[in-house]
Amino acid sequence: MAKVTVIGAGNVGATVANAVAHTGCVSDLVLIDIKEGLSEGKAIDMMQTAKLYGFDCRIKGVTNDYAATADSDVIVVTSGIPRKPGMTREELIGVNAGIVNTVVKNASAYSPNAIFIIIANPMDTMTYLTYKTSGKPKNQVLGMGGQLDSSRFTYYISQALNAAPSDVEGIVIGGHGDTTMIPLISKATYKCAPVEKLVSKEVADKIVADTMVGGATLTKLLGTSAWYAPGAAAATMVKSIILDQKKVFPCCVALEGEYGKNDICIGVPAVIGKNGVEKVVELELTAAEKEAFDKSAEAVNKTNSVLKEMGLVK
Repeated sequence: MAKVTVIGAGNVGATVANAVAHTGCVSDLVLIDIKEGLSEGKAIDMMQTAKLYGFDCRIKGVTNDYAATADSDVIVVTSGIPRKPGMTREELIGVNAGIVNTVVKNASAYSPNAIFIIIANPMDTMTYLTYKTSGKPKNQVLGMGGQLDSSRFTYYISQALNAAPSDVEGIVIGGHGDTTMIPLISKATYKCAPVEKLVSKEVADKIVADTMVGGATLTKLLGTSAWYAPGAAAATMVKSIILDQKKVFPCCVALEGEYGKNDICIGVPAVIGKNGVEKVVELELTAAEKEAFDKSAEAVNKTNSVLKEMGLVK
């Protein structure tokens, strides 16, 4: 059986750990945080549900003890801080880049072959940072964003159709941000029927708009970022890797010519299996979708340029 480490025991990290334990595909799970007692307490709380839920995964919480994470197959990075009032984008990127660099370096020392799933924000840029500085091959570094955004997309479609979410297919590509993501309404289906033929253009446009502000909507309601859906999104990716399911997930991956892009990590559909990113799936985009993807890539590259200006990547 496999071993998974989740770095960061906040709302998202703890939910990732809990969701992964429930997949049944992991024998050992380590939750690590810098705050004394936080990961230990959450791990014990989760373990006390094991009998009730019927899972046998051993969950251990530790404080900054990376030796406990040794030989992990998958490492999920949720570490970082949210943007605070008055904080510039450059300041946020600088702080989180330092955090992500440190935890990736520490975890890699004990698990050199692990596949990294990045959730820390700004997610596309932190995935790019990890890929460029960790020395890991591109298939072993991926970001979670597109899987979460696509889940929100299918939610809004199901609400509009009054349909079961499991009967809906929808995919979001591009950057993981309110203005950079691209919900592909032209590809969305309900039991194989094109969604665009089932709803009016006004409704279709609203589905897309609601999806794009899906994260902001929850932040406004909750006063903080969401955690249930991000946790579940990451857990599905972990499961596909551990069980070599080779499922196609929209996620942030390094591109080398695909979609006409290079030197960027951005959301596209990819086959996820035991080797991490096993293949990038190139969709046939409409002219408008391709234009939107190009603009999204430009925005992501602009954010990535902050890393280069700071000398964090070459």
